[in-house]
Amino acid sequence: IPEMLKTAKDMGITTLTDTDNYGLSLTLGGGGVKLLEMMSVYGTIASGGVRFDPNPILEVTDASGNILEDRHEASGRRALTEEVAYLLTSILSDNNARAPAFGTNSQLVIPKHIVAAKTGTSDDKRDNWAFGYTPEYVVGVWVGNNDNSPMDPRLTSGITGATPIWHDIMVN
Repeated sequence: IPEMLKTAKDMGITTLTDTDNYGLSLTLGGGGVKLLEMMSVYGTIASGGVRFDPNPILEVTDASGNILEDRHEASGRRALTEEVAYLLTSILSDNNARAPAFGTNSQLVIPKHIVAAKTGTSDDKRDNWAFGYTPEYVVGVWVGNNDNSPMDPRLTSGITGATPIWHDIMVN
């Protein structure tokens, strides 16, 4: 577990700090993390194992169009080997492996693109996530009630809830 937590931190997860409270279920979502942190994890895998810090502002220009700051070229840190990132992408993009649960033409399929994707739903139906990436894009979506009440179970499976939103973003 300590090595898994170190890898999680290397990939951008900072909220898993109380190491005495985690067990093997942590690998299945047994710890609370932030959407932005999960975006960092999937972005790290998408970039072949190199982690880049989130960068919400790429460029600053003045009223005349002169570039005052350009942050398009970011430097990253290696968090995973290229081989591990490749294997994870292969697993997450295997449509045949997810077909028994989602079907062969689910909303996790983006026509003409190889897409790695993962969904998740909390046991109590308070959270539903969908994450996925191509080499160019990483998209993460969370759905839930803002008062933390459980959602309708019919609306929070791996293929409902966040996945239709994720799909619409990926195809546009």
